Amino acid sequence: MARKVRIEYAGAYYHVINRGNYRNWIFESVGARKSFLNCLFEASVAQGWRLHAWVLMSNHYHLCLQTPDPNLVAGMKWLQGTFANRFNRFRKASGHVFQGRYKAILLDAEAVGPVCHYIHLNPVRAGLVAAAELQKYSASSFHQLWYPLKRWSIFESSTALEEAGGLVDTAKGRHSYRDYLTWLSEADAEKKRMGFERMCRGWVQGSSDFRKAVMKDLTDEISLKVVEAEELREPLWERWLNRGLEALGKSELELLSARKGSDWKVALARYLRENCLASNRWLAERLNMGTAKSVSSRVSFHRKTEDGSDEQWAKLKMLECVD
Repeated sequence: MARKVRIEYAGAYYHVINRGNYRNWIFESVGARKSFLNCLFEASVAQGWRLHAWVLMSNHYHLCLQTPDPNLVAGMKWLQGTFANRFNRFRKASGHVFQGRYKAILLDAEAVGPVCHYIHLNPVRAGLVAAAELQKYSASSFHQLWYPLKRWSIFESSTALEEAGGLVDTAKGRHSYRDYLTWLSEADAEKKRMGFERMCRGWVQGSSDFRKAVMKDLTDEISLKVVEAEELREPLWERWLNRGLEALGKSELELLSARKGSDWKVALARYLRENCLASNRWLAERLNMGTAKSVSSRVSFHRKTEDGSDEQWAKLKMLECVD
């Protein structure tokens, strides 16, 4: 099976996620949590990482970090491998601790703050602690943010504070941030605006310009013929989407504002389905077309009824395959 894309460059931000093998609980005990956090600290110091947020849940973890040097792969290999060895040695066991390779979502700088909020609210969403008492959940960067004397030198505590309305790192600012997270935990519209439901999806998060810049730097080794995992296919789908939008004279803004079933969206979805095998789930989300099922139905209907009079489809058909 094809390996997942790991885009590395100096100064890159990532949202890193992984789960226990078979979703097994790996952070249930205090000792396991402490061991992983020790490994995280050691890896971060050795690699020069800057940590913006983290949380350990019962069977998975979230990290938001920046790599001043392009060394995510090396650091994560050491982090997960070392923890797995220590974890198994303590249990007198063997085998995989994590379900596989971690997921690393590349972040635009503007996406870092919302990801920090999302990570800090994980224990609240799981019902493990009330937002108003979030500092009591010790396996989280919010705990260190709340108690300055416990902070790691590699923890960038100001990131989440600044994103929550320009708060400063004082007792008052920390209380205001907790109040903000308490409000945010109930503010569904704001969480939707920030994209909470998409925080763990895809391979890159950020503005349209950021996505385009990342894809411009990708090499031709990402090929449809060798790519199997959807996470690897998404850079390819994005490239075809940009070509389709350009051919139709449409913009990213129009993807959000146009009706879900707009004729040009349906034609574009069919074009992406037939030429680069984009999934219905990805199309529904990326083209703002509702559900995967509705995308499938609309594309199928267009395929059966299009009689050559659809000008939008004709423009797309003229595009040549370049991948």
